[in-house]
Amino acid sequence: MRVVAGRFKTSIKTRVLVVTLLALLAGSLLYTLPLPQHDGNNKQASTDIAIPADLLSTPVDYEHQVRPVLERRCVVCHGCYDAPCQLKLSSHEGLQRGASEEAVYNPARIDAMQPTRLFVDAKSTAEWRSRGFHPVLNEGLKTPEQNLNNSVLYRLLKLKRQHPQPHSKRLPDNFTLGLNREQTCPALDAVDEFAEEHPSWGMPYAMPDLSEQEYQTLVSWLAQGARAPAPAGPSAAVEPQINRWEDFFNRTSRKQQLVSRYLYEHLFHAHIHFTDSPAREFYRLVRSRTPPGQGIDEIPTVRPYDDPGLARFYYRLRKYVPSIVVKNHIVYEFSGQRMQRYRELFLDPVYKVQKLPSYQPETASNPFKTFIDLPIKSRYRFLLDDAHFFVEGFIKGPVCRGQIALDVIEDRFWVMFFDPEQSVFTNDAQFVGKVADDLQLPSERRSSLDITSIWTDYWKRQRRYLETKQAMFEKINTHDIGHAMGYIWDGDGNNPNAALTVFRHFDSGSVSYGLAGVNPETAWIIDYPLFERIHYLLVAGYNVYGNLVHQVNTRVYMDFLRMEGEDYFLAFLPADRRKAIRDSWYSGLRTGVEELFNAPQAWLQVESVSGYRTDEPQQELYQYIKERVATTTQQAININRCGSRNCLADSTDTDSVRVDKAMNEIARIHGARLHAFPDVAYVRVRMDKPEQDLAYTLVRNNAYKNVSSFIADEHDRDRSDIDQDTMTVVNWLEGSYPNFFFSVPVSEIDAFARHCASVRTKQEFEAFVDKYGVRRTNTAFWELADWFQDELARKQPVRAGLLDLNRYQNR
Repeated sequence: MRVVAGRFKTSIKTRVLVVTLLALLAGSLLYTLPLPQHDGNNKQASTDIAIPADLLSTPVDYEHQVRPVLERRCVVCHGCYDAPCQLKLSSHEGLQRGASEEAVYNPARIDAMQPTRLFVDAKSTAEWRSRGFHPVLNEGLKTPEQNLNNSVLYRLLKLKRQHPQPHSKRLPDNFTLGLNREQTCPALDAVDEFAEEHPSWGMPYAMPDLSEQEYQTLVSWLAQGARAPAPAGPSAAVEPQINRWEDFFNRTSRKQQLVSRYLYEHLFHAHIHFTDSPAREFYRLVRSRTPPGQGIDEIPTVRPYDDPGLARFYYRLRKYVPSIVVKNHIVYEFSGQRMQRYRELFLDPVYKVQKLPSYQPETASNPFKTFIDLPIKSRYRFLLDDAHFFVEGFIKGPVCRGQIALDVIEDRFWVMFFDPEQSVFTNDAQFVGKVADDLQLPSERRSSLDITSIWTDYWKRQRRYLETKQAMFEKINTHDIGHAMGYIWDGDGNNPNAALTVFRHFDSGSVSYGLAGVNPETAWIIDYPLFERIHYLLVAGYNVYGNLVHQVNTRVYMDFLRMEGEDYFLAFLPADRRKAIRDSWYSGLRTGVEELFNAPQAWLQVESVSGYRTDEPQQELYQYIKERVATTTQQAININRCGSRNCLADSTDTDSVRVDKAMNEIARIHGARLHAFPDVAYVRVRMDKPEQDLAYTLVRNNAYKNVSSFIADEHDRDRSDIDQDTMTVVNWLEGSYPNFFFSVPVSEIDAFARHCASVRTKQEFEAFVDKYGVRRTNTAFWELADWFQDELARKQPVRAGLLDLNRYQNR
């Protein structure tokens, strides 16, 4: 049988020789779904379609009938940069744009890819066609028959109808579901051949079929021309706030222009929510060619600090119209109090801006040069005020898939910050100004092919910075551990951003408030220069469309930054224990890394703390940290659970207490017993009354002998340390990509916990799934998926988004 036109395959294990190393590039392949591939013609396929009269008799409403079906059944796999074939179904504009065979995530890319951001990089369907996107809707004669006959989307929905998948057990092997699976994109004139070769690959791919009502809704809408109304404008509560904020950002004093530039470069990726506005109304801060009062004409630069190309441009607030997907939903609140805070931090202090900085790449990519006139304490306070937002920016990532950042971190660790009111030398303006050149980031090299720069120029700069810090560190006094805790920020007693937990789920991640789970293997303490560099490396400076060299440079430099945060944590431990603890984190790693990056280590012998009372100083330090941030702990837990600092009191009924106890037993499972478990599993505990059902997340924390190895695969024996794997259980929905669902009646919760703890093999896990799991083939799958979506939206009305099911496993 002839190969379907346009098929391509890229290996996830692309390896690149970088100086003396083989580099395992961070990144993953697009997930495979059978989507259209255009050959430049809109040819009618061979099948004629008769349209039942009832599909045309009543107009279908896009907003209230069609969009909910698309969101719950389609956007869950087609909502972000990693949507198969770049078919983004989260907006009508995405449907009209169609699909492309060019993969956004391509670790082997030699040349940078032309950006394809919906709403930004092209402004009409014709422009997208000129850039290689092909239609999935009918673009020919507009009759009901042609609307279906010439729609690849309809043909794939119908294919699923004609060949429903199994309703029990695992899917057969003819479904490809792995990260490196083949991506197949039939064009309209190849749909028949595609259907003959892969009859079971209709849409929704590898998921249960749509219900009869859902199917009829979509087919009727497609037959009627797939129309949608223009997006609504700002709500009455938001419009005056937009006017005030655009006026604020566009004032013309040099001081205000510098402040606005700083704020924009840190908030460009935010989904901005206005106080007292509808929970699901969000905006983006953009640069526009047009002033307030006129339609927004967004300037499509790749990075927020790229030259806008105009002497005069305007900061505008553009409504975000696509459906919200949680994997790139990073929320930031605008309010009157927020604007006043900006004035207190940046406008009320007395300082002068003699000259505005340029947009030359070497300057613009270095925030320590660009914003040297802004008070450094104000910049640090700005980051700390919403530390969760900024950490989430580089852990979860606006580009949806975050493996460049996540490939070099542990599966779970805690993050704390130096107190801005303490005289920490790295937070001092004079010190930062002195070392600004050494804090240069590799993103200013853009996508050049100079792959050696990270080992020459940038490592030399980093080493000079470490040497300067070491010289300063050797001069500090020794502090009692209790007194030393004053150097760790406590959120000023009321800010739950003071302590965060980072979860890594292979190539995705999430951030929760507070210190979740048992004491982790590692932790970070972050100062201002580290915080700023991580943002400019992984958020402001990262180009998802960049080439191989950009990805390698980013990957390696993030190694430097991770170790810096860990070393700050080590500095709070006794000097004679630091190296042993440090080496134990990554057995076999540090020697190899330090042969290439020979970092100064004299600081390890400088005693900076005293007063430890046990033989386990790391565990003792964790206890001190918990006490330091204790005033914000309950607020943090509440935000994780209900999106507010003030949740209703936890239920104390007998069943709820029993469920918590059972979940605590599951949290004690560790080591090789976890090898069959997915990274993220959601559990619904069905109580006697459905409205009282409970949601939990089981997070498997994979342990690694190292997280810096370039040549080891994720589950390579020389990299993974399965005997140290742990489980974290939280009573909220954590993560963006659930790998599996469980549904358990409360009457069986103890048996569920015992069975979970007894699993030793994949076969035993399969028996466990038979009893409590919900496979892709289960006819109740969509009902349970919808329940989790609704639960997340109910508990987190502003921060919630559609969960992504791309990584749902075939268990």
